[in-house]
Amino acid sequence: MIQDSFIKVGMADLNVASMAGVLKTTGLGSCVGVALYDAHAKVAGMAHVMLPSSEIAREGALNIAKYADTAIPELIRLMEALGAQTRRTVAKLAGGAQMFAFGNQTDTMRIGPRNVESCKEQLQRFAIPVKGEDTGANYGRTIELDCTTGVLLIRSVQHGVKEL
Repeated sequence: MIQDSFIKVGMADLNVASMAGVLKTTGLGSCVGVALYDAHAKVAGMAHVMLPSSEIAREGALNIAKYADTAIPELIRLMEALGAQTRRTVAKLAGGAQMFAFGNQTDTMRIGPRNVESCKEQLQRFAIPVKGEDTGANYGRTIELDCTTGVLLIRSVQHGVKEL
């Protein structure tokens, strides 16, 4: 892949692409990479979700890309502006790892699994099916979503490259 065709999605960020390009995000540990794709319109979207709910937001100006409950609706809105339709859109998820082992597994320490659950709840709210996922475990991931094919490549040091 030619480096120029990458469209970067940073941490607590989201982006969309139409017809060409590859959306890419790195550093998915407990964060979840949400990849949405409408094959008919060839519109792709990706969010790097850090936390499950904006209800815990403490920052002054809310970063909507940071939380599952605000990032996914915004991603859908941006994709629809490029011609996507939710009824044709499918999702793929990666990340949501439990990066550290704690003896006392309180719900607040389960950030990765909670992020995955929250993302799935939001997708269900919009009737967007999850067609593939590589979530959980205890390792980080980098993902790339090809806007022309909808293929999601998942890279990790421990497990090489996986395609969804």
